[in-house]
Amino acid sequence: MTTSVLIPAHNEAAYLPACLEAVLASDPVTEPVEVIVIANGCTDATADIARGFTARADARDWKLRVLDLAEGGKLNAWNEGEATATGDVLIYLDADVVVSPPLIAQISEVLNVTTPRYASGTPNVTVTGDDALTRHYTRFWLTTPFMTHGVPGFGVFAMNRAARARWGEWPDIISDDTFARLNFLPAERYSVPAAYNWPMIEGFARLVQVRRRQDIGVAEIAQRYPALMANDDTHDQTQPVWRRALKDPVAFLTFGAVRLAIRLPVLRSTNRWVRGR
Repeated sequence: MTTSVLIPAHNEAAYLPACLEAVLASDPVTEPVEVIVIANGCTDATADIARGFTARADARDWKLRVLDLAEGGKLNAWNEGEATATGDVLIYLDADVVVSPPLIAQISEVLNVTTPRYASGTPNVTVTGDDALTRHYTRFWLTTPFMTHGVPGFGVFAMNRAARARWGEWPDIISDDTFARLNFLPAERYSVPAAYNWPMIEGFARLVQVRRRQDIGVAEIAQRYPALMANDDTHDQTQPVWRRALKDPVAFLTFGAVRLAIRLPVLRSTNRWVRGR
């Protein structure tokens, strides 16, 4: 069994080194590993930076491949990366994510079965700046049912080949992680204990823009693939909103302000792929 780690990267020169450093410092994996960086539509040194890690990969008998695509777009990057990948396990990793040493090995192990399985790790949402608003927002977001139930899978998700056979090429959609997750029943989704660091978007305007895009992405899936919505997790109310709000009213008010702004005709972007950075 081979494990393929696919990393799409569009102008990620500032983030990719930390991502690859962490991947190549991973705990040993029983079977072969290949890392495929899909530089797409880059105007910076992303592809060259990725190639600079070839010797590091060779030193541990892992393969590193770099695809330098003229065309941008994450979904096309997934398609091109998959066409190159030889792995029985496919790990989809955002270039701004930093994995903990055990993550790749744990995902590879849980997906080493013949039945369809989807997997992810335990997200550690990080706020690196001094923006108090972002920290308040993040505290409350971490208490939402999306974060406390099931396997969220943002930043890192994975599946074995039997699972990937659920659909053909990646469609042109906004929320690829939601689409992937909802192609599987909750019982087919596995969370491993190993963590990964995922950076929260920082600043009120950027939070509003990116969170609005995420809402649009989920609505897009509900409209185009309504049957998938039945696979969403059932969220209980063991921690209702009012109780969480009383525990941390500042975080609740900040979270509510961002959610309200998402619904107002302000800070709108015409860019379907607006990013937080």
